[in-house]
Amino acid sequence: MKWSDAINQHVGALRPVTIDQMLKMRLVKLLDLTTLNDTDTEASVATFCEKAETVYGHVAAVCVYPTFVRLVADQFSGSTIKTATVVNFPEGADHLDDVVLQIGHVLQEGAQEVDLVFPYHRYLAGEQQYVQTFISTCKVACGEDVLLKVILETGALSDPAIIADAAYDVLSAGADFVKTSTGKIAEGATLEAVATLLMVIKHITPQVKRQVGCKVSGGIRSLQQAAQYLQLADRIMGPDWVMSDTFRIGASKLIDEIMSR
Repeated sequence: MKWSDAINQHVGALRPVTIDQMLKMRLVKLLDLTTLNDTDTEASVATFCEKAETVYGHVAAVCVYPTFVRLVADQFSGSTIKTATVVNFPEGADHLDDVVLQIGHVLQEGAQEVDLVFPYHRYLAGEQQYVQTFISTCKVACGEDVLLKVILETGALSDPAIIADAAYDVLSAGADFVKTSTGKIAEGATLEAVATLLMVIKHITPQVKRQVGCKVSGGIRSLQQAAQYLQLADRIMGPDWVMSDTFRIGASKLIDEIMSR
């Protein structure tokens, strides 16, 4: 079966999902509650953090700009809610030395997870070896205990074959997660892109002999959208695979719909 045929088969098999309390509990536990707005302030981020703990459980992580990492880390000190942030964001064009410095800074501030935009412009220009070195260097900077989630910007890569190759390369180079989008370009996550990432993860996991995961982000606003991605992961990877250690959904407004329905 061709790669594209397999993607279409998985996506085509998806059906509308019944929204119930069990689904809400699953989704909340997988959520990277995210605010990455130019208008963010200490006060607005502190208020936003109040959404992290709900009647359905608490989110996996809260993701903010580096400026607010210390605030979030302090707010969730002693909690299992992780503090996440972004580097080389959003264009993926910073020099490697600068990105390593960014990583060092956010770790000092208390970040436990780093969402890194990989240099997709250089990858598309054919510099695959540079990109692999870039990712492996950044993973060393993060250390073993800090989760490195690499944002591929799948909307810019576009072609499923290129998305698959990029995911394979960055996971081989040491990334812990592959992530769809920054949410800062026109095309965010798609079912086809996520199916591609999950198929790569299924294929590569026995080779790298470690747990790797997928983060869906970019335009996830409705419960039905999120449920479709969860259904897709269950279908490709099996329901026992889907947990916060392997599957995340990055969103800012999804939590509001979960709480309003």
